[in-house]
Amino acid sequence: MEFERDTIINYDTVAEITLCQEETLESIVPDACPDILRIVDVCGQAVLSGKQAREGMAQVTGMVRASILYQPEGGGGLRRMEAGLPFSCQAEAPGLTERGTILASPRLRCAEARALNPRKVLLRVDLAVDITACQPVERPICTGVSVPEENNLCQKQYQGEHYQLCAVQEKPFTFSDQIRLQSGSGEPPMLLAVRVQPVCTESKLIGSKLIFKGMVELYLLLQEVGGALTTSHESLPFSQIIEAAGAGEEGDCQVEVEVASFRCEPEASDGRELEVELELLAQAQVRCRRPVTLLQDLYSTSNLMELQRENQPLCRLGEQSVRPQAVRELLETGEMVRSIVDARLSLGQVRQSREGKELVLTAEAWITVLYLDENELVQCTRQSIPVSCRLDCLEGARCSCFCACPGEVFAAPAAGGVEVRFTVEFHCLTTETVSVPSVTSAQLGEARSAGEGMRPSVVLRMPAPGEELWDIAKAHGTTTEQILQANELEEGALPFGRMLLIPSTR
Repeated sequence: MEFERDTIINYDTVAEITLCQEETLESIVPDACPDILRIVDVCGQAVLSGKQAREGMAQVTGMVRASILYQPEGGGGLRRMEAGLPFSCQAEAPGLTERGTILASPRLRCAEARALNPRKVLLRVDLAVDITACQPVERPICTGVSVPEENNLCQKQYQGEHYQLCAVQEKPFTFSDQIRLQSGSGEPPMLLAVRVQPVCTESKLIGSKLIFKGMVELYLLLQEVGGALTTSHESLPFSQIIEAAGAGEEGDCQVEVEVASFRCEPEASDGRELEVELELLAQAQVRCRRPVTLLQDLYSTSNLMELQRENQPLCRLGEQSVRPQAVRELLETGEMVRSIVDARLSLGQVRQSREGKELVLTAEAWITVLYLDENELVQCTRQSIPVSCRLDCLEGARCSCFCACPGEVFAAPAAGGVEVRFTVEFHCLTTETVSVPSVTSAQLGEARSAGEGMRPSVVLRMPAPGEELWDIAKAHGTTTEQILQANELEEGALPFGRMLLIPSTR
């Protein structure tokens, strides 16, 4: 007999993990910089430089670019010392091969530095790296029998859908822009630190093209000629296209944009004009609902049969939502805060725990605030704040979650310290995997009547609890239609507590 077959082509997520690690570096103060009196803050940016899929392993490399801000001996305003700290991490990914794709997002949770002496600094950074390993797979499935009438075959088919990861694509792109600083007049300010945050704001599928748009949020810390510290926020728009063949226009898109490298420097001829050059990497995942037909069971009314079966895993979408959580917290400083200079937030690992029917997601929010104390000295305070989100999630379901912080962090002096307010968005995707028994192949055996003598033309029996009409028809070598006709029943549930006439097919 000939079978009709199909192939499920998609990606399996073989690893989804957040790696946390510390890196340290001893650095010498450049000759052009004065000696260190006191380190105030470390502003850093983690950039992604490389990814590699290997047999059972995902590897990610990158660089932390840090600006160490310090007060020099002899007074004056803050000075900046730059340092680069490379990092490398790897995660186990069973089932991953070199054909797989790695998605990675490194984040700097916090960074700090200690002066070993006036000319030497020990830098420590705390990293969180999100790693998702996706492996392309092809699963052949049997959908039915080509000509069931030839061997008096009855087939039972499962009609459903598979919520699958159908496309994983990435695209590096670059752009440059110029920013005009508006603060003050006269001499241009000194650029102390730069933070870059790309945000994808819109994505959609048109044919085989994935179009996405977003903004690169640029946060600048500046020092005016008189020593006053100011901040500037610039938004640089971008728009790109990625090939995503086979996804269909109804797919669900998720696009994350990472920084691969950046340069932000004043123009030589005009210090208020900043030249910005960015190398970014867009990483896209597209999910879609694929209709699936599976041959679940098969028998012949004239012959015995031997079946080979296997369970086919199918994924179902549970919930896809964005859950914002507002946070209001007091950072204790132990001294009076005169004014706020800058506030920034970075997000660390998202942990999952279960409380009854609820899944509790907890993200680490690392908040850093620069402020002026009562003596007009620049001080820094930082704190880790846990932020939680609850959602209903069945036991055994899988939840993928990443967090984002839309908007800026609000910080203001308060009694005892600094009051901060911000919002953390939990982007949640829950799925459930079900195993559907299916037939992979079958062989016809001897005739049903062989060795049995004359079979009765009709059997009278009571359905067992939970027994389906298909099971009864298969056991007696007849069809469901003949049983319904003989008992004057409509298709549906079997009547409870009623004897059924089971006619024989000859």
